[in-house]
Amino acid sequence: MLCLVPRRGALPPDAEAQDPAGVSGPRKGVGSLALPSRERSRFVCQSCGAVTPRWVGRCESCGGWNTIVEETVERRAVAAGSTRRVAFVGLAGETDPPPRTATGIAELDRVLGGGLVAASAILVGGDPGIGKSTLLLQAAAALARAGRRVLYVSGEEAVEQMRLRARRLGLAGGAETGLGLAATSNLRDIAATLEAERDAALVVIDSIQTMWLDTLDSAPGTVGQVRACSHELIRLAKTHGFALALVGHVTKDGAIAGPRVLEHMVDAVLYFEGDRGHQFRILRAVKNRFGATDEIGVFEMTGQGLAEVPNPSALFLAERRGNISGSAVFAGLEGTRPVLLEVQALLAPNAGGSPRRSVIGWDGGRLSMLLAVLETRCGLRLAASDVYLNIAGGLRVTEPAADLAVAAALASAVSDRPTDPGTVYFGEVGLSGEVRQVAQAESRLKEAAKLGFATACLPRRVARGNRRPASPEGLQLAEIGHLSDLVAQFAAPG
Repeated sequence: MLCLVPRRGALPPDAEAQDPAGVSGPRKGVGSLALPSRERSRFVCQSCGAVTPRWVGRCESCGGWNTIVEETVERRAVAAGSTRRVAFVGLAGETDPPPRTATGIAELDRVLGGGLVAASAILVGGDPGIGKSTLLLQAAAALARAGRRVLYVSGEEAVEQMRLRARRLGLAGGAETGLGLAATSNLRDIAATLEAERDAALVVIDSIQTMWLDTLDSAPGTVGQVRACSHELIRLAKTHGFALALVGHVTKDGAIAGPRVLEHMVDAVLYFEGDRGHQFRILRAVKNRFGATDEIGVFEMTGQGLAEVPNPSALFLAERRGNISGSAVFAGLEGTRPVLLEVQALLAPNAGGSPRRSVIGWDGGRLSMLLAVLETRCGLRLAASDVYLNIAGGLRVTEPAADLAVAAALASAVSDRPTDPGTVYFGEVGLSGEVRQVAQAESRLKEAAKLGFATACLPRRVARGNRRPASPEGLQLAEIGHLSDLVAQFAAPG
């Protein structure tokens, strides 16, 4: 049998009536080629967003088991003739800062860097029930009372549930006309509505994991759905100039669920922290393109919602007792705000076996390092005791400046001698026992003097160019160069 094979590059006789994908119609020229969309499948990890060509039981990127899910995506070709040159400008020039809109909640404005920026996207994450929806509903009602148009879209609650919450928080008065509520998860309907709304100042999506785009063959909350829905909502915010607030679920490790690229797409990422057993809530900015990162806002959960705490230092130290061993006051810094906290340490005898190290609000690895320095460099015997460390108030401390305060609390617990109730501590401890300088010492000292402390224990000035921090009036500075100098203060007399 004779088989004719067409040469490479030759077109079939009916090429004028077919395109390369088999769709009838005239064939377009190469300069304006636009292939139709085709569906294809891929396998995506729901924990880290890694893509694999086939299904596997364990993700090679993050190590998660049974997190690979098949997703159907739509692939489109880009028209080659629709390009334009990109214009570049020089580094020199003046640009006015973006105008901001106050939300009516001072602590939220502080974390955002002064208020909402038009055409910006904000991602708010936190544990379930921590207060994310309550805070955004309070901010939406405050903006509506100020004459702004606010749209609140919930994919988790019905409209009546949101109304009941607003009445319970006392937010209904004066905000009826400016605040619009809707309960839907269809992103196509939401996008059509936002295209028609021209005067919205803030749009809240609660939550992004419940949104669903019908062009993707996957369930809400998957990596593909979260990425596509977020991209479309951010595009609408940039196009129409409204501020967008997205509520994000978190995983068991505390990170925002979904692809990590979601945090790169938005302009600000805010985390709501706090233990539901405490009344304090910490709103922390871990990313902010329009303000300082690591800025915090402090709230107190009450029956009428979240109340602002303008002076968190006084609140964190309100229940402190100064005649108890194992307690020290740390002069910390959260963003640009100085905060005074109580560090509590407790040592219990260990009957046998491995001693226990329990930490709440601080890094457990840094505690182990500090215990080794105290035992090796300062002669304290801690290996036969269980050590419990707690940052009172529910705040988590991440800066190394807390080393000196933790060491003072541990030395006080070992010697059973309380620290001076009028002294604050801050400084970083090295492996050789030296006490190192930390940033923003003057801000810490001013906060301590404002709350009535008489002495500040801080690192000694050793470098020639290191300027000694100015001492506020009424505050005495006690400089320490080595950790053994601090431990000697708690040594038992003669």
